[in-house]
Amino acid sequence: MNIRQATVDDAEEIANQNILLAYESERMSVDYKTALAGARAILIDPAKGFYLVAEEKKQIIGQLMITYEWSDWSNTMMWWIQSVYTKKEWRNHGVFTKLLEDIKRRAQLQQVKILRLYTHVTNTNAQKVYEKVGWEKKPYLIYQLKKL
Repeated sequence: MNIRQATVDDAEEIANQNILLAYESERMSVDYKTALAGARAILIDPAKGFYLVAEEKKQIIGQLMITYEWSDWSNTMMWWIQSVYTKKEWRNHGVFTKLLEDIKRRAQLQQVKILRLYTHVTNTNAQKVYEKVGWEKKPYLIYQLKKL
């Protein structure tokens, strides 16, 4: 299994996996054009973040996205792990663990001290995976303004 930073050439597969992720985790339908534009936007603008992909025989089998947040309380950069997806046939084969190991290594190299992620409250499968690999549940709720 090869872990690498995604390029714009990976945008279509990332968009497809994001559509599957949205449906599997939240039963949400995501428009392909929007998903593709969103994937391309981060892949061409590193200020937004980056994707890592896991490959087997040059086929993307898993992914995750990193976005950045500055913590004034900690005076440090935090990385948010988002858009975590592993193709069904590759689940329980260590794909997320390999992606996470690479992210931890990259974070240490860049002196990032905090990694965070969120998951839908009903996505219990993801929660089990995250707890299994050492993530700690924190007492935060996320709020969102739908329209500005």
